[in-house]
Amino acid sequence: MLWLLVAMANAAVFIAADSGGLPEPLRWVAKPAATLALIAWAWPRGASQPAQRQWLRLGLFASLAGDVALLWPAQGFLPGLLGFLVAHLAFVRSMTTRSRLAHPGWPWAVYGALAALVLSAWIWPGLPAALRAPVLVYVAVLVAMAGQGASWWWASRQREAGWAALGGALFLASDTLLAVDRFGGGVPAASLFVHALYWGSIALIGRSLPR
Repeated sequence: MLWLLVAMANAAVFIAADSGGLPEPLRWVAKPAATLALIAWAWPRGASQPAQRQWLRLGLFASLAGDVALLWPAQGFLPGLLGFLVAHLAFVRSMTTRSRLAHPGWPWAVYGALAALVLSAWIWPGLPAALRAPVLVYVAVLVAMAGQGASWWWASRQREAGWAALGGALFLASDTLLAVDRFGGGVPAASLFVHALYWGSIALIGRSLPR
């Protein structure tokens, strides 16, 4: 049922955003509903790790706030960016309840180099000057979140850490496609891939909580 809801919401967002085939109100319902379904699925997990669970839940609700803000593509961009910034900080904190920050540090360096390459080559030239500072801060925190997941997995080789690492990588991929589509000239079927990767990422991050 969970994955059915996610698939339905993903299709609704894609059609409404890219082809205009569905009424606009459906888009307002479908996107938050999918994230709420994932929150409901993750909610019972993590009883043995209360600190991790507390911070991860905060990250999921901050992601939901970012989803709602981005339903306004122009006016909601900065509030949405702030919502996801808080989400990534919360996810990093949840991971550090079970791992050391940036230990090892090489995943942070790898993700940072990749982000810098994409930012300079495809995003920066089309990014309005007023958004450059907020986007730089956001990218740094996003890299930290993805990097911490990979660091946790590399240091521990725990299955739950592996889910966090994969979730962080998918979140980075989703936001990269979103930014290139918005500021770098467009990506075919961007909405489909962005939302599929995004919902997959937060499902995997939620799975980093033990049963």
